[in-house]
Amino acid sequence: MKQLPNILTLGNLFCGALAIIFVLYAPETLTEYNGNDYKVISPAPVYWASILVVLAGVFDLFDGMVARWLKVSSPLGKELDSLADVVSFGVVPGMILFRLLRSAYMQMPDVFDVSLVNLAPALLVPCFAAYRLAVFNLDTRQSENFIGMPTPAVGLMVASFPLIMLYDSFGMAHYLQNIWVLYGIIAVLCYLMVSPHPMISMKFKKLKAKENIPRFIILAIVVISIPVLKFAAVPFIFASYVILSLVMPPKISQA
Repeated sequence: MKQLPNILTLGNLFCGALAIIFVLYAPETLTEYNGNDYKVISPAPVYWASILVVLAGVFDLFDGMVARWLKVSSPLGKELDSLADVVSFGVVPGMILFRLLRSAYMQMPDVFDVSLVNLAPALLVPCFAAYRLAVFNLDTRQSENFIGMPTPAVGLMVASFPLIMLYDSFGMAHYLQNIWVLYGIIAVLCYLMVSPHPMISMKFKKLKAKENIPRFIILAIVVISIPVLKFAAVPFIFASYVILSLVMPPKISQA
């Protein structure tokens, strides 16, 4: 039983690795441009990658809970969790953003002159995620709340984009096909992961209602927004979480 949390963590990693395969594997079709044939990649497999990131988030949620419940938390489990997170919530979101950027450039008239350098900023997300996770493992002040944005939140945020584009209920797909919007999102996410701002943790370690008010507000936003906004609720919840963490910053214990 003591290996159950590690098995759940490996489930997280398995989902992340499978999501990478879905992003990489995409049926190619031929299209004609100026008398020449070009290969165009279908974005459909990216939707499945998004679902796998969500499933990885479920595994990530329960591995820590089970470890605390069984009282088998260990340094090995902590390191294994970070290794899984950097794949599922760092590499996979970076690849999704890479594909979204490529798709955005496909809308432009000079699409066939686009260099990989234009798409490379998407790979900053896994780099900043890895740095954030390394800092988290060494920072003893983040036992109850966070300093900087947790990588699972970033992963789930990016994973919602392909699904928002698939079920475009609020016209958000148009903005997710704009290269400058995507560059801005990449910059904001990278900054938030390594920022010095305290962020609220959703762990209810204390029973006092006053100390859990921000958590109750976030839960209320989640419950209300999901039925109304569907997949578009994810960016709304993410933005609300950031704003609430800035307005009502949690206390961070001293090292």
